[in-house]
Amino acid sequence: MSVDPRAPIIQVMARLGRETQLHLDERHRHFKITDKVILVISILLAVLAFVNVYYVTVLYQDMNGIVSNMDSMYKNLSRVDKDMELIADRVNRFDDHIQHMSPITTNMAQITSIMPRLRESMQAMDAEMAAIDADMLHVTSAMAGIGEQMNHITGGMAVMRQNVHQISGPMGAINPILPN
Repeated sequence: MSVDPRAPIIQVMARLGRETQLHLDERHRHFKITDKVILVISILLAVLAFVNVYYVTVLYQDMNGIVSNMDSMYKNLSRVDKDMELIADRVNRFDDHIQHMSPITTNMAQITSIMPRLRESMQAMDAEMAAIDADMLHVTSAMAGIGEQMNHITGGMAVMRQNVHQISGPMGAINPILPN
């Protein structure tokens, strides 16, 4: 029995063919798994994109609400500022009237020599008027401070309103392409 010299080469080639086929089958299986993973990730990314578009829409609507609230607050603070100026003017006029009451107390001193009970009452009234005068000075200075603070608040609200308009500007540019 003679051994065919081609037999070992045929066996090696057959083994190489089987190994190559196994390798190709394994590779094909991995490609299928990779395709499925890519499909799942693509679907997740699409869902996340829709969720992000929804959140951008909600954010845009909330920013519009904030801007309108700031506009309303600015208008209300401007009205309060005008009212505080009116109150400050009235307090100043009242203070001027209080200043003119001191001649009344000097004239009452003459009357007190004739009517002793009236004198005691007028002295108590004089002390009360001095206390009222001091209180009115405090109120006047407080009103000036309140007016100044209202101007600061109004200025701050104007700056905040402008900043929120700047923030919401880019959101308004993409609004026409967003779903409602």
